[in-house]
Amino acid sequence: MLADRGRLDVPTPTVAACQMAVADLDPQANLATVGERLASLDDGVDVALFPEYALTGFVADERVYDAALTRDSRELDRVATYAADYDVAVLAGFVEAADDYYNTVVYATPDGDRTYYRKRNLWAGERDVLATGDDAVTIDTPVGEAGVVTCYDLNFVDVSAAFAREGVNALFVVGAWPGSYSENWRLLLRARALDGVRWVVGCGRTGKRDLADAETVAYAGRSAVVRPDGTVSHALNRDERTLVADLDPTILAEQREFIPVLAEDS
Repeated sequence: MLADRGRLDVPTPTVAACQMAVADLDPQANLATVGERLASLDDGVDVALFPEYALTGFVADERVYDAALTRDSRELDRVATYAADYDVAVLAGFVEAADDYYNTVVYATPDGDRTYYRKRNLWAGERDVLATGDDAVTIDTPVGEAGVVTCYDLNFVDVSAAFAREGVNALFVVGAWPGSYSENWRLLLRARALDGVRWVVGCGRTGKRDLADAETVAYAGRSAVVRPDGTVSHALNRDERTLVADLDPTILAEQREFIPVLAEDS
């Protein structure tokens, strides 16, 4: 029931967007970086987001298959161990090897649960080497129910509308947005917050992909937390830094009362 969303009698959750450069095709290096960033978080962070392909990196040719991870890999087990050791839920992207290859996000909680989302809207060279996911995914988080979105998914209004009908309290977005389109990234984060009257937390890749025989890409970074009214409350530029923010349930409740589009659609 929408009336149960955005309650005032729940603790204020804290999220962290761990903006990082990614070592393409080097899961061990990326896993070490993820561990270091989680170890550096202050106590009290409930959810830590990492970028799209944070664990594996990406290149649009057959080399990506060698870096791909299965769900029962030691690398994914290590992410689960990090979540337990640091008492924080972890959201991170990787290339998944299964019946095919996918752009996948894992949400690992401190108590050992894992949820996976496969990107449904592939961008450019991804289509040459990866399969598309089929299902929308929501996760139970300290913020309440949240939708998981990967990068180019942000462009699709039907994705946002479906999550609005679910009444989710937040969208968690992992991205690897090219720097040349960074204004689009920021605009879409704000739009998706406002059209669902919800928090949006976007964690972007920074740094550069510089592999032999592959297009060089400078990434946007620009991780941000956007309020349910579409205004940016916290933001980074392109440094490798961690953005930490509280998602006050009072703000969510106030905005949903002020902009009652979810109630009118129910």
